[in-house]
Formats: sequence, C-alpha cells, structure tokens
Amino acid sequence: MILYCATSNPGKVREFRRAARDPWRIEPLPELARIPAPEETGTTFDENAIQKARYYAQFAGRVSIFAEDSGLEVDALGGAPGVYSARFAGPDADDARNNELLLDRLRDAADRRARYVAEIALILPGDEPRTFRGVVDGEIVREPRGSGGFGYDPLFFYPPFGATFGEVAAEKKLTVSHRGRAVEKMMEFLHRTKSSG
Repeated sequence: MILYCATSNPGKVREFRRAARDPWRIEPLPELARIPAPEETGTTFDENAIQKARYYAQFAGRVSIFAEDSGLEVDALGGAPGVYSARFAGPDADDARNNELLLDRLRDAADRRARYVAEIALILPGDEPRTFRGVVDGEIVREPRGSGGFGYDPLFFYPPFGATFGEVAAEKKLTVSHRGRAVEKMMEFLHRTKSSG
C-alpha cells in the first residue's frame, strides 16, 4: 500500500522510507516537482504541516498523503530557528550557511540545549488531517562533527549516543530521531485503522 509524502527533500524521503512498516510503502507525491510550493505562513510546526497537507491533498486525488514540518529549537535563542530552520540564514540558504549562522549566534552561549521537532499531518481520503509529533532532546556542539545526515545533524549532539547525529549511521539515528518517532506514531495509527476497518 502506497502512502504519499509531500516533500522532495531527499534526506527526509530516505528517513520516511526507513521508518515505514509493511504493508505501507512511502513515495513522494507524483509530479510533485511541477506543483508550486505553498507559502508557509504558520507560526508552529503543527500549523505548517496541516497547511501543506491540505494544499497537496488537492493534487493527490483519493489517496493517502502526509506532509511534515520540522526543525530545530534552541533554548538560548528563544526557540529559534524553529519553523524557520530551513531558511534560517535566508530564503536561499543551504545547510552549511544555516549551521554557520547558528554557531555564530551561539558563540558565547553557555546554555546549548536544543531539540529537534517533527510534526506530521496525515490526510486519509475523505478525512480531516491528523497530526503526529516527534521530539528528541540534545545540545549544540561548538563545531560540526561528522558528515552524515543533513540539516543541523553535524551540530546536534545526542548524549545517549555520545555523538552528533552527523556521526552515527542513518539507521541508528532513526531509532531516536524526531522524524522517526513521528513516523512511528503515524504507522501505529495506520495499523490500528487498518485492523479496525
């Protein structure tokens, strides 16, 4: 059974696919690249995820589709970059520039606590959006460590691993990551729905 995701971010697609469980297979929405991206006007991950899911559901027909909004919240920055994580250093920013800006903003900060948050909004045919949240706590290191993952992973230190998400294998990261936890909750819901239907 195919569950479509409304993202073209290859890193996210890989993580979604790794976290999926039989009989579900996760694929990007067909022709996604040709659909103009919606403007993200929400002030929370939940609002943006629902907004994107509703928007892309218009192009999906009667299939199950989900959208996700996620990012990094840093205590010393009042929860920033938050919903602006992907464009923290500007609308055309890449991971390297976002990481550089984060380190610059935290240069003198003693409190380096942070968390990754992922919010998934799922729309089943004829149904209203349902949301699933995943959170993982860690702290920001003072320089990038590891070349794995994407986004802020080389800066996000997870104490139980004694390493950043950029230093661990993708499969290991997924067992505790915000995205992995959100997808797991969605999978549990889908299995309950399927077994009760």
